[in-house]
Amino acid sequence: MSSSSCQALLLVDGYNIIGAWSDLKKTRDRQGLESARRALVEDIINYTTYQGLKTKIVFDAHYQKTPSSFETHSPNLSTYYTAFGQTADTYIEKICASFYVNSLPSYPRIIVATSDRAQKLTVVGYGAEWMSAERLANEVEIAARRSKRKHRPQKQARGRFLYNSLDAKSQNLLSQWRHGNRSR
Repeated sequence: MSSSSCQALLLVDGYNIIGAWSDLKKTRDRQGLESARRALVEDIINYTTYQGLKTKIVFDAHYQKTPSSFETHSPNLSTYYTAFGQTADTYIEKICASFYVNSLPSYPRIIVATSDRAQKLTVVGYGAEWMSAERLANEVEIAARRSKRKHRPQKQARGRFLYNSLDAKSQNLLSQWRHGNRSR
C-alpha cells in the first residue's frame, strides 16, 4: 500500500507504550528490551494493516552511542531508532512540526500514540491527533479479534433445531424412533 493511499501516519512512542502496556512491561522485565520491542512490533503490525495506516514506531537510542537506524517490517510498518542524544519525543515532534508547516502532502493526518502528557500537548499544538497508550491497546485488541473472525472458516448454518446439531448416526437413530422403528 503506498503512502498516498494510507489514511494517516501513526507515530508510536515505542518505550512509552512498552512502559504503559502491562504485558509488554512484563516481557521487558523478564526477557529484556529487545523482546519487548519485538512483541510491540508484532502487536502493531496487524493493527496497522487492518486500519490502513502507515506506522512508524520510534525508539530512543537508550543510552547507546549509535547513529540513527531504520528497519522496515512491512510496507506499512517500520521502526526508527534515534541517534545518541536524540529522544523519541523530539523526533516525533519534528515530524509533527513538518506536518504543520508543510502539510506533508502524503499524509492527510498524523496520529501520535503516547501517554506522555507534555508530548500530547506539543503534538496537538502542531495539528496532529493524539492517542493514549490505553486506547491504542484497545484498538489493537479489537483489530486482532476482527481479523481472527474474518479469517475463521465459516460453519454451515445447520438450523435452529437440536436435531441439526447431532452427528449423522444420532440423527439416523432418532429418525428410526420417530417412524416407529425402535430396534437398534
